[in-house]
Amino acid sequence: MAEKKFSGAGDDVCPYCGKKMRRWVGSLESAWGFVPQFVCFNDECAYYIEGWEWMRSQFKQNVSYRYRFNPDNGESGPLPVWSGDALKDGIVD
Repeated sequence: MAEKKFSGAGDDVCPYCGKKMRRWVGSLESAWGFVPQFVCFNDECAYYIEGWEWMRSQFKQNVSYRYRFNPDNGESGPLPVWSGDALKDGIVD
Protein backbone atom coordinates (compact mmCIF):
# COMPACT_ATOMS: atom_id res chain seq x y z
CA MET A 1 0.00 0.00 0.00
CA ALA A 2 1.35 3.42 -0.93
CA GLU A 3 2.22 5.58 2.04
CA LYS A 4 -0.12 8.51 2.57
CA LYS A 5 1.13 11.64 4.22
CA PHE A 6 -0.89 13.23 6.95
CA SER A 7 -2.38 16.48 5.72
CA GLY A 8 -2.19 18.26 9.07
CA ALA A 9 -5.84 19.26 8.83
CA GLY A 10 -8.19 17.26 10.99
CA ASP A 11 -5.59 15.63 13.22
CA ASP A 12 -8.06 12.97 14.22
CA VAL A 13 -9.03 11.67 10.74
CA CYS A 14 -7.30 8.62 9.24
CA PRO A 15 -5.90 9.43 5.76
CA TYR A 16 -6.56 5.82 4.64
CA CYS A 17 -10.22 5.36 5.57
CA GLY A 18 -11.44 8.85 6.49
CA LYS A 19 -12.75 7.66 9.86
CA LYS A 20 -12.18 9.51 13.10
CA MET A 21 -9.16 8.15 14.97
CA ARG A 22 -9.11 7.52 18.70
CA ARG A 23 -6.82 9.08 21.26
CA TRP A 24 -4.47 6.37 22.48
CA VAL A 25 -1.71 6.18 25.08
CA GLY A 26 0.89 3.42 25.28
CA SER A 27 1.71 1.70 28.53
CA LEU A 28 4.44 3.13 30.74
CA GLU A 29 6.69 0.21 29.75
CA SER A 30 6.27 0.74 26.00
CA ALA A 31 8.62 2.62 23.73
CA TRP A 32 5.72 4.80 22.56
CA GLY A 33 5.89 6.96 25.65
CA PHE A 34 2.97 8.29 27.59
CA VAL A 35 2.00 11.05 25.11
CA PRO A 36 -1.52 10.73 23.63
CA GLN A 37 -1.49 9.88 19.94
CA PHE A 38 -4.26 9.43 17.39
CA VAL A 39 -4.69 5.83 16.19
CA CYS A 40 -7.12 4.44 13.63
CA PHE A 41 -8.91 1.56 15.35
CA ASN A 42 -11.32 1.07 12.43
CA ASP A 43 -11.19 -2.68 11.70
CA GLU A 44 -12.41 -1.96 8.15
CA CYS A 45 -9.52 0.41 7.34
CA ALA A 46 -7.52 -0.76 4.29
CA TYR A 47 -4.22 0.15 6.02
CA TYR A 48 -5.01 -2.30 8.83
CA ILE A 49 -6.57 -5.01 6.61
CA GLU A 50 -3.79 -5.01 4.02
CA GLY A 51 -1.20 -4.93 6.80
CA TRP A 52 -1.97 -8.56 7.70
CA GLU A 53 -1.10 -9.84 4.23
CA TRP A 54 1.88 -7.53 3.83
CA MET A 55 3.44 -8.69 7.12
CA ARG A 56 2.81 -12.36 6.23
CA SER A 57 4.37 -11.98 2.77
CA GLN A 58 7.32 -9.86 3.89
CA PHE A 59 8.13 -11.29 7.33
CA LYS A 60 6.06 -14.49 7.67
CA GLN A 61 4.45 -12.98 10.79
CA ASN A 62 0.75 -13.07 11.65
CA VAL A 63 0.56 -9.43 12.70
CA SER A 64 -0.63 -6.15 11.21
CA TYR A 65 -0.46 -2.46 12.04
CA ARG A 66 -2.76 0.48 12.54
CA TYR A 67 -2.19 4.03 11.34
CA ARG A 68 -0.82 6.31 14.08
CA PHE A 69 -0.26 10.08 14.27
CA ASN A 70 1.55 11.88 17.06
CA PRO A 71 0.23 15.47 17.16
CA ASP A 72 3.03 16.43 19.55
CA ASN A 73 5.83 15.99 17.00
CA GLY A 74 3.94 15.45 13.71
CA GLU A 75 5.30 11.91 13.31
CA SER A 76 3.03 9.30 11.72
CA GLY A 77 3.36 5.64 10.78
CA PRO A 78 2.42 2.10 11.71
CA LEU A 79 1.53 0.92 15.19
CA PRO A 80 2.14 -2.87 15.24
CA VAL A 81 -0.74 -5.08 16.47
CA TRP A 82 -1.06 -8.85 16.91
CA SER A 83 -4.86 -9.07 17.08
CA GLY A 84 -7.97 -7.01 16.41
CA ASP A 85 -8.19 -6.07 20.08
CA ALA A 86 -4.49 -5.44 20.64
CA LEU A 87 -3.72 -2.08 22.28
CA LYS A 88 -7.39 -1.07 22.53
CA ASP A 89 -6.96 -0.92 26.31
CA GLY A 90 -4.91 2.24 25.72
CA ILE A 91 -7.80 4.18 24.15
CA VAL A 92 -8.39 7.25 26.33
CA ASP A 93 -11.28 9.09 24.64
